[in-house]
Amino acid sequence: MPSLQRAFAALFIALAPLALAGCGDPPPLYVDGAWIRLSPNADNPSAGYFTVHGGAADVTLRDVITDRAQRVEMHESLNEGGVMKMKAIDSVAIPAGKQIAFAPGGKHIMLWKVNAAAVEQGKMPLTFLFSNGDRIIVDAVIQKAGAAAPTTAGNASEHEGH
Repeated sequence: MPSLQRAFAALFIALAPLALAGCGDPPPLYVDGAWIRLSPNADNPSAGYFTVHGGAADVTLRDVITDRAQRVEMHESLNEGGVMKMKAIDSVAIPAGKQIAFAPGGKHIMLWKVNAAAVEQGKMPLTFLFSNGDRIIVDAVIQKAGAAAPTTAGNASEHEGH
């Protein structure tokens, strides 16, 4: 029977890394690709875009805030009977492990009176508030009116636990 024991031991050693792979940390909740397209008219709101990556559990994005704009609201563009309309939204469900894109023509944020210093700097911090108490801070790249979306908006997010 020693050869049978050696076979089981070898099988255990071979399969142990696979079993441990399932014990890794769950995927984190994070936000990336944040950017803001300035309005050509300073009296009109600018628009912001980003992607939220769901973590191990379902959460709700409750708000996006910044001290570099007078007001921020979440909105969604909808096609109603062939007419594009925009409506404010209070929150957005973020399913576990899924991505929710805030992109032109869909969900986005509106920012009124973006701070001139932030425009000069070319970026501004956005704080994302979630139903689980997490606050994620991301620097959004500021694009001038008419500029194309950044091709690599790879900005890191800073995650604060509840």
